[in-house]
Amino acid sequence: MANNKSSKKRIQIAERNRLQNKSYKSAMRTLMKRCIAACGAYTEEPGDEARNAVKASVNDAFSKIDKAVKRGVLHRNTGANQKSRLTSVVKQALEPAAKN
Repeated sequence: MANNKSSKKRIQIAERNRLQNKSYKSAMRTLMKRCIAACGAYTEEPGDEARNAVKASVNDAFSKIDKAVKRGVLHRNTGANQKSRLTSVVKQALEPAAKN
């Protein structure tokens, strides 16, 4: 246990930041899952509405990832890796439909 005021305060601040970071990461993962689900839905049933849903979900996920990197929740390479993963999933979903 902490002995002085400053170390007690640092423990409180660290806990507060940990909870905020956890919330941010959770929201980011949720948006990524929604994006992947939208890609799956588009693959099963292509259409303009599904395509717009995919694009909107990608934009939301990218925005959240960029904000997480800016806030220091994620390292910038981790953010770039996540964006790359999403991009490859989206390309895989959208390009075969474009060829048909």
